[in-house]
Amino acid sequence: MSTIAMPVGRSNWGLTALPPLALYIHFPWCVKKCPYCDFNSHAQKNGLPEAEYIEALLRDLETCLPLIWGRPVTSIFMGGGTPSLFSAEAIDTLLAGIRARVKLLPDAEITLEANPGTFESDKFAGYRAAGVNRLSIGIQSFNPQHLQALGRIHNDDEARRAVEIAHQHFDNFNLDIMYALPQQTLEQALSDIDAAIACRPTHISAYHLTLEPNTLFHRYPPPLPDDDLAADMQDAIEAHLAAAGYEHYETSAFGQSGRRARHNLNYWTFGDYLGIGAGAHAKISFPDKIIRQMRYKQPGEYLQQMAAGSAVQTEEAVTQAQLPFEFMLNLLRLTDGFDLALFTERTGLPVTRVVHEIERAVADGLLERTLNHVRPTERGRRFLNTLLERFLAES
Repeated sequence: MSTIAMPVGRSNWGLTALPPLALYIHFPWCVKKCPYCDFNSHAQKNGLPEAEYIEALLRDLETCLPLIWGRPVTSIFMGGGTPSLFSAEAIDTLLAGIRARVKLLPDAEITLEANPGTFESDKFAGYRAAGVNRLSIGIQSFNPQHLQALGRIHNDDEARRAVEIAHQHFDNFNLDIMYALPQQTLEQALSDIDAAIACRPTHISAYHLTLEPNTLFHRYPPPLPDDDLAADMQDAIEAHLAAAGYEHYETSAFGQSGRRARHNLNYWTFGDYLGIGAGAHAKISFPDKIIRQMRYKQPGEYLQQMAAGSAVQTEEAVTQAQLPFEFMLNLLRLTDGFDLALFTERTGLPVTRVVHEIERAVADGLLERTLNHVRPTERGRRFLNTLLERFLAES
């Protein structure tokens, strides 16, 4: 993992090296808003301001250049919303503009999220030609009743057609699958995961449906499997994926050998990321501080603010007291855990700041520790929020 060495002679607290830097780009429009979705997405009503939005994204990136000057970008993730609503020509213009403004590594992973209801073979060939080398496809389920209950715009036939088109143009793609769906049985959950495996993706993300605030499902909860059944689903899904050769390397992420999601791994190892687009977040490290930014969420307001010079709505420094929890919030999602030296490298704090809570978690069966390494136990992964609260208390 490459880092940029920093000069010595600084204050008592700071980073000796900057972490890898990724770029996240948010596309806030969807055909319709799903009832479970709490992401910054907005139903497309009067057409897409495609050219205007691409121009705003590139101006947004330009305003951030002083914050990241000279740092290479290791990966790009285009998320949403539904980025695949945008034309291949628009994505090509965007990626060309990014390459002209930052140092994008030659082997950078460039991912685009796609909804099966937007798949057209020629469009996805254009995405590949523009430089996109990985897709993340929001299948969620292959069961038509469950797709309808989730408010998805595609059906099971369109889901399978999307996979066929993905195979034609990409050798690296992820399928999103959800379980613990309204009135779902264990057999149905396993049918979905086996259907996903049969599609031969390089990566599968298996998510437990949760009722998030500010969603239709939260206001009007559907009948969901109880906790015991949901836990049985999780265990069985993990077993089926392991038997099919998928490595369980993060809470919800399963990859074939050598196909872990590099962009997401950068998040989970407390790397840096610049976020552009409506509602995008950023975490950027400096020798003596770490800052977080958030852009304006409403697409219209984002475009107006960007036209006025900057779309950053909030910017704040992460305090030393917040760093232990923020670090653990990411690293403890990893099945293999982390080397203790990474805590100091990414936070600038000594390991002694977290040793007491680590030892308590070890005693309670939530963590395993060797001299230089920490990893969550199976119990710690299952009760991750309980484990993380230990470090929030430390903060």
